[in-house]
Amino acid sequence: MKTRTNFGLLPLCALSVLYSCSAFYLPGLAPVSFCKEVKEEGECQTQIQLFVNRLDSVESVLPYEYDVFDFCQDAKESRPSENLGQVLFGERIESSPYKENNAIKWASRWDYILVSMPHTNIQWFSIMNSLVIVLFLSGMVAMIMLRTLHKDIARYNQVDQEDAQEESGWKQVHGDVFRPPRKGMLLSVFLGQGTQIFIMTFITLFLACLGFLSPANRGALMTCAVVLWVLLGTPAGYVSARLYKTFGGEKWKTNVLLTALLCPGIIFADFFLMNLILWVEGSSAAIPFGTLVAILALWFGISVPLTFLGAYFGFKKPAIEQPVRTNQIPRQIPEQSFFTKPIPGIVMGGILPFGCIFIQLFFILNSIWSHQMYYMFGFLFLVFIILLITCSEATVLLCYFHLCAEDYHWWWRSFLTSGFTAVYLFIYAIHYFFSKLQIVGAASTILYFGYTTIMVLIFFLFTGTIGFFSSFWFVNKIYSVVKVD
Repeated sequence: MKTRTNFGLLPLCALSVLYSCSAFYLPGLAPVSFCKEVKEEGECQTQIQLFVNRLDSVESVLPYEYDVFDFCQDAKESRPSENLGQVLFGERIESSPYKENNAIKWASRWDYILVSMPHTNIQWFSIMNSLVIVLFLSGMVAMIMLRTLHKDIARYNQVDQEDAQEESGWKQVHGDVFRPPRKGMLLSVFLGQGTQIFIMTFITLFLACLGFLSPANRGALMTCAVVLWVLLGTPAGYVSARLYKTFGGEKWKTNVLLTALLCPGIIFADFFLMNLILWVEGSSAAIPFGTLVAILALWFGISVPLTFLGAYFGFKKPAIEQPVRTNQIPRQIPEQSFFTKPIPGIVMGGILPFGCIFIQLFFILNSIWSHQMYYMFGFLFLVFIILLITCSEATVLLCYFHLCAEDYHWWWRSFLTSGFTAVYLFIYAIHYFFSKLQIVGAASTILYFGYTTIMVLIFFLFTGTIGFFSSFWFVNKIYSVVKVD
């Protein structure tokens, strides 16, 4: 078993034995003064409290409380308050019966953690790898936009009426390109939830990048993400309702209910099953019943009403106006080549976005399953921005190729093209499980893949939403500048 120790305070200066010292670690923690002699109450502290959080093992993902064994119990046990993120990660903070090792200098207390951290040069290699992919895609998109697409528009706008019947390419499907997609209800629900996840992720990573969600303030990252998700129900309801109205849908009550309950319900059901396994195994990661009730209260008491509020404003707005009219009779789609068929295009679309993140993904999985601390949020935020650009450019590129092949079914395809990156994420998680981890036991295996499923679903909605809105903007743009009789 391996012990993870949580120090309440990590000073930047060595603790003097004769003089008081004010110390703090990173933004998010208030400075505390220490002194050797006892002075007035509240002026300074004479002892540095040592706290522990849980016992971990490389062979299991089941954490246990630090005093689960008799020899680890503290006679004067004290439990400080824990935030929501710590409870969700199964950290039960308590005092330790053991004292600090005075032979170790205070400035070197985190050396053993920093040694296990990913080196900066590997992170820079990850960034350079992602930038090369972005530059390649940007060059392809620029070539299409500035040369091919510009020539297409000029040719379409100058063609004579007699030659109109001989045209080919993306202009020919102008009467069908904005035909509402099948399963438009489900697509609008996914896009509403994806918008909510996107805004939540952006704000959380931005705050972490600024240092407000320091690793020293344990659980702050998860707490911030959960609170933001709860408060961002309004954008989810608005986007879902507005798009559903644009698709011509009329079952607005079903749309709102699905937006508020479908994806969160799937995640909560998975999370609840994983929590049952933790409870049966007696793990400290099992969420108390009161916390589950509090999460449900946040969901139904705040998130759901905010989703209804956003949907109300979304349905009050007029449907998004399309630049061209839709024909009554659908156009027949010509025979497609292998690369322009739906499944090969979707499978290829997720390769490049995944190539931008797979190195960073290794460090993130290490922090979750191999008990390593992740603190390079600046690199992570940069990779996040690169992922946005890559998903957008790859989806727009494939959307253009499909429209040139006169296949106008782009709604779902644009969502699934970038969303397929989540499938590669799942495949990589399987590879990571068998090649990097030493986990044994059915319970730990089920927990690993259960939590991985939650990650994959969230990532699928996130990347799919990016691809859809990029293609939506692209298609509206090109058909608004071409002359249509």
